Amino acid sequence: MTRDRLQAAYAVARQALLDERQAHSYWEGELSASALSTATAISALVLYQEPLVAPPRQALEPAGQSSEHLSRLIHEGIQWLQDHQNQDGGWGDTDLSYSNIATTLLVVAAFHLADVATEQAELLTRAEAYIETQDRFDGLRRRYGKDKTFVVPILTNLALAGIVPWKDVNALPFELACLPQSFYRFVRMPVVSYALPALVAIGQARYLHQPPWNPLSRWLRRAAISPSLRVLEKMQPASGGYLEAVPLTSFVIMSLAGTGRRSHTVTQQGIQFLVNSVRTDGSWPIDTNLATWNTTLALQALAAGGEDLAQLDCLDWLLGCQHTQRHPFTGAEPGGWGWSDLSGAVPDSDDTPSALLALNSWRHSPSCSPGDREQIEVAARAGLEWLLKLQNRNGGWPTFCRGWGKLPFDRSGADLTAHALRAMHAWQDQVGHPGIHAGRWQRSIKRGFDFLQQQQRSDGSWIPLWFGNQDHPEEENPVYGTAKVLLAYRDWQMTNEMPAQRGFQWLRDTQRVDGGWGGGEALLQNRPKGISSSVEETTLAIEALLAQTSLTQPQESINKGLTWIIKEVETGRFRENSVVGFYFAKLWYHEKLYPITFTVSALAHALRAVPADWKIE
Repeated sequence: MTRDRLQAAYAVARQALLDERQAHSYWEGELSASALSTATAISALVLYQEPLVAPPRQALEPAGQSSEHLSRLIHEGIQWLQDHQNQDGGWGDTDLSYSNIATTLLVVAAFHLADVATEQAELLTRAEAYIETQDRFDGLRRRYGKDKTFVVPILTNLALAGIVPWKDVNALPFELACLPQSFYRFVRMPVVSYALPALVAIGQARYLHQPPWNPLSRWLRRAAISPSLRVLEKMQPASGGYLEAVPLTSFVIMSLAGTGRRSHTVTQQGIQFLVNSVRTDGSWPIDTNLATWNTTLALQALAAGGEDLAQLDCLDWLLGCQHTQRHPFTGAEPGGWGWSDLSGAVPDSDDTPSALLALNSWRHSPSCSPGDREQIEVAARAGLEWLLKLQNRNGGWPTFCRGWGKLPFDRSGADLTAHALRAMHAWQDQVGHPGIHAGRWQRSIKRGFDFLQQQQRSDGSWIPLWFGNQDHPEEENPVYGTAKVLLAYRDWQMTNEMPAQRGFQWLRDTQRVDGGWGGGEALLQNRPKGISSSVEETTLAIEALLAQTSLTQPQESINKGLTWIIKEVETGRFRENSVVGFYFAKLWYHEKLYPITFTVSALAHALRAVPADWKIE
């Protein structure tokens, strides 16, 4: 291993990343196909075509889509699910995922609703055997604990399919959606902030199929049907897809269609979203795309390698992704960025810091014009003010809503907090502008690092909120979390602090024999059997370790890791995805661009650190 091989590997990865823009000026990426999304979409389409209640009506065809076309989508989706059953009889969230009880139950419901249970008897027998090994509904509830965000929708889907009685479905207080958004944080919602559409639609479906015995409750909820539907309509984006997410949108559609409201505008627009988002192979992803997130990560990676970002011609697009009005879904104020340029995205505290870091790199590009720099700084100040207002009282940053609650994915996260702190470091020169007061700024930074210190595990690691590892006993990803937090300590030149030192040591101690990190059972193509490191986790770990010191002195862990990465590039395996994405309600995904982008970033930082005579015998 020499610096020349390192440089060559970087050049290959860089070109691969640039090529992924294809016809766009930005990076759209590609999310993995999802058995869970495919199953819920099928259920929604079937219930739209064949409603369970109300007399037959004239066929409703969204935006010119024929009934035959919808039937074909259902058939192709069923075929895709048939082809992707795991050997144990269950289904996982992606083609690289282990089976889980939630996805398997949803697939079974889709098969029953599509009226193919008889012809697929053998397949369903194997599925039922797997479900029994997972303790059926007890296992489902254990998987999600107190969080009803996903348990109730799954049981609702099963009830609509006639598999469970409606009395087994928890009632949801959909009437709470009629309160002003500012009150939501005080009423102890049983679901996470971004699941309000499901709270309304599923809560109403359960009420209409299984009304409460209490006359007062019946009256209150009946009176809340129309106003809560108006909330649902207001929250629906122009694309028709809530959060651009197929599962969430499908649960809303099946609940409305399953209660005789297939002609409602929310149902019609939701069906159109499903028609528009189906893949050519008959599957659906969990979300449309992560274009903004992928683009900001790519820009940061290329900037680390010395790229003149101003030559890439996507500044207007990125600035156009910033939300400039109060968001109808979460009530978020203007200033933040979401994960996509599409209408269903919501501003959050991971994509906003990523956009701010990318814009900071852009303004320092050699050919960035004064006019562009001024635009960038105006947008950045709005983003910084948005971040400052979102910080929780515990010093950490939540994803969408300040002070919402303690349910998973609503609480403060170490990875989100570290990202916000990095963005604040990059834009320190904006302190003193309106909305960015010096005293508040310093207090925010201190509270943020205090939160990170409190969140550090006893072994020195940190756990992220939105990424996982399906081979970890708790499905957590400490490599991702620890690496992301250490980058914040790097940027603020605090790597000598004890929390950072413990984090570095944890990374060194958890390096695999092959030189990589993370990974799990070898589900990836062309991998030997057994445990295999992942490109995503190894590249992140190396970038973090490079923050501690330069390579003027030998460091075995860094040298081994760089050797592993370079070989992955030279064999072409650096493009292989691992299941590290952890969407809401424990939905797994992998993203085509993650291993490529992370590789470019790690190798770019390595080239800045290694001496000219770097060599590993």
